[in-house]
Amino acid sequence: MSQNNFFRGSIYHCVEKNGNLNPIYFDDGLMVVDNETGRIVDVGSFSDLTSTWDTSNNLIHFQDRLIMPGFVDTHVHYPQYKVIASYGTNLLEWLNKYTYLEEQRFSDEDYANQIANLFLDELIKNGTTTVMTFCASFKQSVDAFFSASEKRNLRMVAGKVMMDRNAPEGLCDNSDDSYLDSKELIEKWHNKGRLSYAVTPRFAPTSSKSQLEQASKLLKEYPDSDGKKGVLLQTHMNENGEEIEWVKKLFPESKNYFGVYDDHGITGNNCVFGHCIHNTAEEYQRIAETGSKVALCPTSNLFLGSGLFELEKLESHGIDVSIASDVGGGDSFSMFQVMNGAYKVCRMNDFNLDPVKAFYLTTLGAAKVLNMDDCIGNFEVEKEADFIVVDLNATEIISQKNRISSNITDTLFNLMTLGDDRLIDEVYIMGQRTFKK
Repeated sequence: MSQNNFFRGSIYHCVEKNGNLNPIYFDDGLMVVDNETGRIVDVGSFSDLTSTWDTSNNLIHFQDRLIMPGFVDTHVHYPQYKVIASYGTNLLEWLNKYTYLEEQRFSDEDYANQIANLFLDELIKNGTTTVMTFCASFKQSVDAFFSASEKRNLRMVAGKVMMDRNAPEGLCDNSDDSYLDSKELIEKWHNKGRLSYAVTPRFAPTSSKSQLEQASKLLKEYPDSDGKKGVLLQTHMNENGEEIEWVKKLFPESKNYFGVYDDHGITGNNCVFGHCIHNTAEEYQRIAETGSKVALCPTSNLFLGSGLFELEKLESHGIDVSIASDVGGGDSFSMFQVMNGAYKVCRMNDFNLDPVKAFYLTTLGAAKVLNMDDCIGNFEVEKEADFIVVDLNATEIISQKNRISSNITDTLFNLMTLGDDRLIDEVYIMGQRTFKK
């Protein structure tokens, strides 16, 4: 019989049933984790569960702390670690001035390894335990990221950027080589431990029709089968007005930006589209019809002046949505700050993003976007025990605000509007502590 570990403290998570969110909070809770498998065995109030479990051994008591699921960031760029907070340009100019220059450095394996480790350390200290990230267009950038993630036993998704035109020669591949490189990486890393691969055409302007067809081919070659998850796909869409006009010129035969991807067979419930700010009515409808997913990036959109997403329209169409940091266009690794940005964007559209929904969109809802809500995102039994321990007194203003909070919803709002990495006291991966402030 394997040994259990017991974690006592305030506990918050959210479950979803029939499309309805059910927030669950225990002021004095207990979570039981199988030390061998790293999976959750039980969760509930401490007083109720002490009659079931002998907690005299292996009990960790977090006082003045809130145990929550680790954050899931569904759209981020690890090669842009050093690009974060680069001054003063819109999307396309920003790519050419900063991003493409930095990404060329990832042809150096040692440099890729260095940044992969720095990036993962920054994620963990901000409480983010899973991401889906773009790598660079070099295979070694993917190897570096997955190797560093595997050593930390993290559940991560990544893919080699596919781009064969309209970018510096040093970054461009060709459609055949890109397909073969991606296939080799899928065979090497996909479903290895907690790792998953995402086919990654950067965005329509930097991929030829042939390359988009190759991306579609990869999706078809690696579907869900025999209880194993198929590969995902990540790309960008409708982020910037100039970008959208460029897509129209490059793909005049397609109805719209989403139509470019749809026409080339890269839409569906394993496909995640970043940004999706400037969607047409037809695009909203077609995103929903195909079951495609959307990662919204408020801090990036505000930083680059790209525009304001409309969460309420996406939700009204029944589209699965998450909110994501988009570092380095986004200017913070902290998902508290990302939720803060999302709240403000929604207010600009006369829509209220309540804190239960905000935390859902960065935990269980985000896991759902990645087709991983069966294993991460909340504390249901048998899920993997990736969780964070939040210091409710990390700053004086948060401490004072929490003292006058009347319920957990008030506390969550305090955290998402006033919080940052200082809130993260400890981080556990599969029930094992990996970070302590």
